[in-house]
Amino acid sequence: MKDINSKYQSLLAPSNALIEDISNLSGDIIVLGAGGKMGPALATVAKAAVDQARVNKKIIAISRFREEGVQDLLESNGVVTINADLLNDAELQALPEAENVLYMAGMKFGTKDNASLTWAMNTYLPGRVAEKYRDSNIVVFSSGNVYPMTSIFHGGVTELQSPEPIGEYAQSVLGRERIFQYFSALHSTPLLIYRLNFAVDVTYGVLVEVATAVKERREIDLSMGHFNVIWQGDANEIAIRSLRHCSTPAKLLNVTGPETISVRWCAQEFGRLFGEEPIFKNEEQTTSYLNNAAESFRLFGYPRVSLKEMMELLADWITSGGKKLNKPTHFQERKGKY
Repeated sequence: MKDINSKYQSLLAPSNALIEDISNLSGDIIVLGAGGKMGPALATVAKAAVDQARVNKKIIAISRFREEGVQDLLESNGVVTINADLLNDAELQALPEAENVLYMAGMKFGTKDNASLTWAMNTYLPGRVAEKYRDSNIVVFSSGNVYPMTSIFHGGVTELQSPEPIGEYAQSVLGRERIFQYFSALHSTPLLIYRLNFAVDVTYGVLVEVATAVKERREIDLSMGHFNVIWQGDANEIAIRSLRHCSTPAKLLNVTGPETISVRWCAQEFGRLFGEEPIFKNEEQTTSYLNNAAESFRLFGYPRVSLKEMMELLADWITSGGKKLNKPTHFQERKGKY
């Protein structure tokens, strides 16, 4: 397990490109909603890049930090942390100013049972944050769910595709985008909307779910038969580097890996690695949530970590009993009910 963990940590180290962009970025970076799946690693790699660039810049992570140990871990890595409820306006207004904001706050799972909170988090709160940080560069995390499902034969949708969100979660995410766009136009706030379609880490993500199902000999649903993924470390780097590409009007950016991945193929590959035969149910449909990230590759290059590297590391991680988060993606959902 030691060698596997060492390999994992090496894939989280900042790239030379990130270090260079951090050195050329003016001002501190605030990460709003830093306690989720991606936030701690994003804040940590940003601080590592700051240290290696030898620049005077704070990385400030803001969250309610409900998961035990996350805040202490960030502090031990030199990240400044602030415990705050962003929906409490007094606490929001008391937060420090910064020239750069990464907005990661939001709600997805539980929407069908508490839709009003989802809309408050995803659509009301963005307006309060956009007013508070009107003079900052803002990168807003969004989702490929704002797009319609598309043919698996067409290479994924580009940023030119008009949104057609399915279900209240996706609708509220489009609401987040529209509110930030409104205030960006009103205050000339440089903005980039970061439409991410499935980050993956050894602890969570579509690949983890498929691999675990193969390993445990559980049925794999092929109804959503194709998907995109990108290594979380690459996704985090792109988000940080996107601070240098904020603009008015807001720039839209799809972020994912280059492949359209077959669930069936993916399961068979994990089956080969585990020595197990995958079990399938249902049949592939001809549409899925698929993004085309060619613009991201133009700006930042292709992801450093390849699909096969991710899969092999995940297989070793799972076989060795590595930690997994209990945060399923529900990537098979076709009706937008989260």
